[in-house]
Amino acid sequence: MKPASLLDVQDLRTAFRTPAGPLEIVHGLSFRVERGETLAIVGESGSGKSVTALSILRLLSRADVGGRILLDGRDLHGLPEREMREVRGGSIGMVFQEPMSSLNPVLAIGAQVAEAFRLHHRSTAAEARERALDLLTQVGIPAPARVLRQYPHQLSGGMRQRVMIAIALACDPPLLIADEPTTALDVTVQAQILALIRSLQRRSNSGVILITHDLGVVAELADRVLVMYAGRKVEEGDVEQVFSAPRHPYTRGLLAAQAVVGASRHGSRDRLPEIPGAAPRPGAETCGCAFAARCPAVEPRCDELRPELQVGAGGRQVACHRFERADVL
Repeated sequence: MKPASLLDVQDLRTAFRTPAGPLEIVHGLSFRVERGETLAIVGESGSGKSVTALSILRLLSRADVGGRILLDGRDLHGLPEREMREVRGGSIGMVFQEPMSSLNPVLAIGAQVAEAFRLHHRSTAAEARERALDLLTQVGIPAPARVLRQYPHQLSGGMRQRVMIAIALACDPPLLIADEPTTALDVTVQAQILALIRSLQRRSNSGVILITHDLGVVAELADRVLVMYAGRKVEEGDVEQVFSAPRHPYTRGLLAAQAVVGASRHGSRDRLPEIPGAAPRPGAETCGCAFAARCPAVEPRCDELRPELQVGAGGRQVACHRFERADVL
């Protein structure tokens, strides 16, 4: 019998409660993450990537979350809040998007890293401090004993992001969720953070969900990629497959927009290709394909009928009317 996936998300639906009624942001999303695997979730801002991560951790106080979220076969959806607090940080580590706003500005770095460990272990203050020192060393922070006494505003963006990773890894969680971990960092620091995540993952064989809009980061770190548009999965597959032969027009548009900026044949800089139009507002419902208004290959049926997700060999998936049979994937 095949062992359960580390994380198995089935038909995830997240709807925010508003005065006008429920506003569904994530529509029936399903995916899996295996041990030692990195799954990248990509898409434009507003596609539902971060809401998906927060739904898994049940950190959305004004939203209703449906579906099943199985961690090592254990359904997180029905857990009491007390048990869910043990999952957060203990079984699932989270690296949030903005380290400056995620770290407490009036607490020293050492206290914040140590707290993450003490919440899940019965340890003395000395043991927690030693663990914090070890974690800061693991994530490559120079002079960690000095940094323990410093405050977030005294650190660079890259250092703060390393601290966030140290906090997320305090209890050696089997699953790490990293939400835009390299945003606003320069290229050199980005490379260091990606190398750090890769190294830590290999050491512990943990699963990683990488949320990003940067396909260069996906190519560098991920094993599989899931493309989201307007709260739905439109394509999923191995990174090499998807990058070399994207099936969905939206995926092709994202890849084209990541072209390298450089001098053209005429000595001027080329304009980057862009996807025309704008994504539908979050929660907007359409009877057909949500991408139809922006799609260069739109057909009459696209406006009237939402495409079903087709599954092909090797788990390759695409939701597009042009690929109605699994064998063409």
